[in-house]
Amino acid sequence: MDEQINKDSISYKKELAAETFVFPFVFLAFFGFFAWKMGLANALNTMMNTAYRLLIDTVLYITAVCVLMGAVSALLSEFGFVALVNRLLQPLMKPIFGLPGAAALGVVTTFLSDNPAILALSEDRYFRHYFKNYQFPALTNLGTSFGMGLIVCTYMYSLSPAMGAPLGGAVLIGLLGAVIGSIVSTRIMLIFSRRYYGKEADLSAGTHLTAEGDAKTAPEPEVPRGMRPIRDGGIGSRAIAAILEGGHNGVKMGISIIPGVLVICTLVMMLINGPGEGGIYTGAAYEGVRLLPALAGKIDFILQPLFGFSSPEAIGIPVTALGAAGAAMSLTTTLIRSGLVQAGDIAVFTAMCMCWSGYLSTHASMMDSLNCKKLIGKAILSHTIGGLAAGAAAHWLFVLFTALF
Repeated sequence: MDEQINKDSISYKKELAAETFVFPFVFLAFFGFFAWKMGLANALNTMMNTAYRLLIDTVLYITAVCVLMGAVSALLSEFGFVALVNRLLQPLMKPIFGLPGAAALGVVTTFLSDNPAILALSEDRYFRHYFKNYQFPALTNLGTSFGMGLIVCTYMYSLSPAMGAPLGGAVLIGLLGAVIGSIVSTRIMLIFSRRYYGKEADLSAGTHLTAEGDAKTAPEPEVPRGMRPIRDGGIGSRAIAAILEGGHNGVKMGISIIPGVLVICTLVMMLINGPGEGGIYTGAAYEGVRLLPALAGKIDFILQPLFGFSSPEAIGIPVTALGAAGAAMSLTTTLIRSGLVQAGDIAVFTAMCMCWSGYLSTHASMMDSLNCKKLIGKAILSHTIGGLAAGAAAHWLFVLFTALF
């Protein structure tokens, strides 16, 4: 009998269960597919080389972003800017996103940088003061929805000469579509997290969520209502202390995402990308079996009415954005040169690249950093729906825009 026993919050399972015999076959079949398509030596080399390039090119960059944004966010909190943003945007953020006004800082920081920038904010004790337990995990969905937003919008607009037409309107519609997708994703995530944590428990300045999803109170005093904590000393010493402490928190965030980025993103990139130049596998970084685009092509009859793509190849952009928005943007240039993309596609690309922005490769590590591992699946499901909503909204908004103007 395959039963699971719980004792003192630790899960136990029989030494020999069904999964003991099934898992080896699934594991060998999964990696055997890569070996069959790429060759065993090439597949192993690609895994190692991709993980190494991700560590050097992506993780260190994300760590640098977290350190800088951690320092900036600590300064903003220390001198009351978080409190000001919370007061000004509370009437907007609460009814639309279901989050406190302070969450708007997460929108700004991720829009200007990348998804994990919101993790640096989440480590700030005063920033946490505004949230309830169930609201905190939704920061992952909110931040990812706007990750790399400035870069995506700027890049898409810079393609205007290649398209032979101005793309400002398409990019703005795509930005609006991403906002709609962010609302959908965040609201769905709040439904899941509210069921898990309950609605009333506060996430105070001294409270953290444990990996098991329970609130654990650290020895910090509660912040009186209408007040904000500050560091000791004068303005200069407070500023320096805030910068150093915020940067230190950023380092911890950067280190904590290494396993998720290297393991998950490596697999995602190998499922999305194809062989090297000339269709030959060499074992180089970022080669793959192009499985996800092939599967997406099978449901083109569903995707076409939703997103209105001008060509079947266009589906590769949002599929690639699942793993990395940067790779998706570079693929856009290739499709434009081949004449496979129109302005309406750019609106959809902007919305989905910005809203998804590689969430499959960052969501797990971000939720792990927030100690919300049990809600990783719910966060990914919520954001998948949000990204689809962003693309569909951008498409139909563009159709409406072209019909009116």
